[in-house]
Amino acid sequence: MPVYELAQLTWEEVSGLDRGRTIVVLPVGAIEAHGPHLPLDTDVVIAGAMARAGAKRLGARDKEVLILPALAYTAARFAAAFHGTLSISAITVTAVIVDLARSLTDHGFGVLAIANAHLDPEHLTALHEAVTLARADRLLPVVFPDLTRKPWASRLGDEFKSGACHAGQFETSIVLSKKADAVRDKIRQSLAPNPQSLSEAIKAGKRTFAEAGGPRAYFGDPAAATANEGLRLMDALGSILEEAVLAEI
Repeated sequence: MPVYELAQLTWEEVSGLDRGRTIVVLPVGAIEAHGPHLPLDTDVVIAGAMARAGAKRLGARDKEVLILPALAYTAARFAAAFHGTLSISAITVTAVIVDLARSLTDHGFGVLAIANAHLDPEHLTALHEAVTLARADRLLPVVFPDLTRKPWASRLGDEFKSGACHAGQFETSIVLSKKADAVRDKIRQSLAPNPQSLSEAIKAGKRTFAEAGGPRAYFGDPAAATANEGLRLMDALGSILEEAVLAEI
């Protein structure tokens, strides 16, 4: 089945979709500092790639898929001290997702899946709250595979599992595979590994990248990143989105 981009369709083309059987995918990212070598829209790039990888897999299963324009602004307080990071309140994020789910419900769509790779804890809480509120309001099902939770985290490589994965090998590899010209490669290759676990720092109550041991807004090993690893990771992310949607429908 075909995969559509909502923004490229006309309203009459949308009216012709079998909306009740259509899976709608929303990429959710952030405008946030990602080390000195990756662009501020890194999470948007990864979310969009995850959405398309998952949509391709679902399309191959004879599912009709509609990809929405990405939501690029969200809660990003861990990186808020770094120039260029734009952070909005978690309440606003939740409200946007729920209102979007309500509009999709009004148009008769079957399910909304969130493709997300932004792991700020406030942001993740906002998305989980949106899922809960959409269910309480009897809107269409909202599917959100949280990459920080089982079983998904175990499928994304050793660096991801270690928690030292912000702008490190994991994310840098994906951007190298999808948007290589955006990577400041000379800087990337000069960066020493930063093994500080961001996830452990969060558990310990740290509130910023600097407090967590990332004064240049990266954790992990950017210099070890490769485009081939990025392709493998994107396949894994696409599979995660596919499986989460199939489990819902």
